[in-house]
Amino acid sequence: MTTNGKRKIRYAVIGLGWIAQETVLPAFAQTENSQLVALFSEDPIKREELGKQYGVKAYPYEEYDNCLRSGEIDAVYIALPNHLHCDYTVRAANAGVHVLCEKPMAVTEQECEQMIRAAKDNNVKLMIAYRLHFDKANMEAVEIVNSGKIGESRIFNSVFSQQVEEGNVRLEPISNGGGTVYDMGVYCINAARYLFRDEPTEVFAYSSSKGEKGFDEADEMTSAILRFPGERLASFTSSFGVAPISTLQVVGTKGNLQMESAYSYAGELKQQITINNETQEQSYPAGSQFAAEIIYFSDCVLTGQDPEPSGEEGLADVRIIRAIYQSAQTHQPVQLGEFKRQHRPSAQQIIQRPEAQQTELVHAADPSGKS
Repeated sequence: MTTNGKRKIRYAVIGLGWIAQETVLPAFAQTENSQLVALFSEDPIKREELGKQYGVKAYPYEEYDNCLRSGEIDAVYIALPNHLHCDYTVRAANAGVHVLCEKPMAVTEQECEQMIRAAKDNNVKLMIAYRLHFDKANMEAVEIVNSGKIGESRIFNSVFSQQVEEGNVRLEPISNGGGTVYDMGVYCINAARYLFRDEPTEVFAYSSSKGEKGFDEADEMTSAILRFPGERLASFTSSFGVAPISTLQVVGTKGNLQMESAYSYAGELKQQITINNETQEQSYPAGSQFAAEIIYFSDCVLTGQDPEPSGEEGLADVRIIRAIYQSAQTHQPVQLGEFKRQHRPSAQQIIQRPEAQQTELVHAADPSGKS
């Protein structure tokens, strides 16, 4: 593994859309073991302005394979549209470059398996960017639920929504990885899995749309019920057509845990535990969750340990997303095959860093259209 003498992992960020500019690029300043050295975009203005801003080389996508083999980078952070994750991961792995890939991991289970195989065959690390696996509020919720404090957890429910403007990449056809479940529902699915510490066995879902322009091939809203072993039920709704909300609740036989801004990466994440009508409240600063995941991944590369949000973790969610859309299309429940996960996120993985400084966006806007 090549380092620059200070044992820093050198990263190229692939794709300079809203998420990369808003959160990923500024996060490198909050890391001590990671260095941003290259950017990739098809937009020459983004390349010029962001290359200058961060003092790094900026390339068009045509230069990707050359850069991978140049010896100048150790890892890539893939922040491309979902349908490109597999291709860019496999090419990096084949060049011996480690991969930190945004979620959802890919569009299909076959793509996920291809990515896992490429990483294994080339002896490189592959991690899926589940930032909440390092977040104090979410990982302490895992400890609380599994301590028995609220009794036996029986119900999980969640709503994650935002307004998405016509033309946004999130409104790509579902077959291309667009739609609410790939983009937002994946958080709810992942949270249900890490809070219940198990895998669902069956799903049932409905999608709906008000028929507005832009939702021709992507759902505007989907609600799903996931059946878990032990007769536990998880339900969630993801939407691109209502006010922004980000809540989850776990109800047990003795009490319940609720989180506001459960999936947020900025501001405060609030937690409420109610037992026998008595409520305790706590709030946690979100900090820089993106710096946390980059620090963790770089540590895995430096020490040789396997990352916990692995390719298998990404595959676990993608197979559920696919089953949800299948159910919504057929109006029938869909059985899920057995899926074993050895590793689950826990409070041992909490990494806290101060919130990164906000920067001006170049040719990018948040999903609601605000620049």
